[in-house]
Amino acid sequence: MTSRVLIVAGSDSGGGAGIQADIRTVTMLGGHPMTALTALTAQNTRGVHAVHAVPPAFVVQQMACVVDDIGVDAIKIGMIGGPDTVEAVADELSSARCRVPIVFDPVMVATSGAVLADDRTIAAMERLARLATVVTPNLPELAALTGDDAADPVAAALAYARRLQTHVLVKGGHGEGEEISDRLIGPGGEVARWSAPRIDTQHTHGTGCTLSSAIAEGLGRGLPLHDAIARARIFVRIALREAPGFGGGHGPMGHHKVRLDLDVGGATPNQITLPAKDHEASLAFYRALGLKPIVDSAGRYARFESAGGATLSIEAAAEIDGCPIVFLEVADLGAAVGAARAHGITVTDPIDQPWGWREARLADPAGNALCLYTAGENRRFPPWRLPCPD
Repeated sequence: MTSRVLIVAGSDSGGGAGIQADIRTVTMLGGHPMTALTALTAQNTRGVHAVHAVPPAFVVQQMACVVDDIGVDAIKIGMIGGPDTVEAVADELSSARCRVPIVFDPVMVATSGAVLADDRTIAAMERLARLATVVTPNLPELAALTGDDAADPVAAALAYARRLQTHVLVKGGHGEGEEISDRLIGPGGEVARWSAPRIDTQHTHGTGCTLSSAIAEGLGRGLPLHDAIARARIFVRIALREAPGFGGGHGPMGHHKVRLDLDVGGATPNQITLPAKDHEASLAFYRALGLKPIVDSAGRYARFESAGGATLSIEAAAEIDGCPIVFLEVADLGAAVGAARAHGITVTDPIDQPWGWREARLADPAGNALCLYTAGENRRFPPWRLPCPD
């Protein structure tokens, strides 16, 4: 399905965050973005230089006219403007036409450090939080929302979630350490936790906008909240790895390079492994065709990346019985295996592999070898990825 996502947020003239990042995210994930602009900004990778607010009545008019005609499956709220706009948007979200999942990203401070919400606006945001399916603050925003600068953000988030009867995704990017943990907190306590190594880059402009829009797109296509968040996190991490390096400050991410990495409604054929009898000859051959080597393991295995995002591997013929293997990536491997078996297809139990993939093997009626799998960012960005050439 094509999810219809209404984005209520400000514009970023540098294209890294705000409405621009939201549109890029929803589009790359297969949804249809619709927008209600709350503010125009003059900004770049170094900071926000000016903000021009849109009148609250016009913000609401943008929302109502697209929903009445096109319909809506999910709503993302980002930079909202002043308290009057917050109240007007909350009134509209309370109407019958807006009874869909809502993701509220309480944008208060840009990556550059610019303050984008005052105290009155922050206080008014409680109405939006009460209406939201999930609130997605970073650690400074959580402290501002809760008025709690204590050392335990999870406790503050739990109190907030209980008081407002919503879910809070506590994002760990502003924390210390080489590992980042994001925790989903509901009124009853912690629901889920995700951890991954920190990606070393200064090009993080728009991470919060991107994550919340990706969650909204997932909710709009019917994914449970947990699955929508997991999918959104992978999108953000790959976009961070693909950042083009623009600007002299906190640059934009590479939304446009997140290709064939996420399930958008079914199994995705995005990887094939071919037998190789002469590793060096095969490596040279595929390089000559324009594929970029991203893994090369001791003359036994290599993986290449294409410009379109698909990957191709070569592996010693004896190790794969001399047969090509087509890999189909799925979002939920257990569910995919269950569905295949329900149709009478013989498939192995899922196995966690040492290279970070989870796999289940099968064959088609002609005997061609197939693999259902999940890999996330490890398909194109394994820890042992070859360094990019200068």
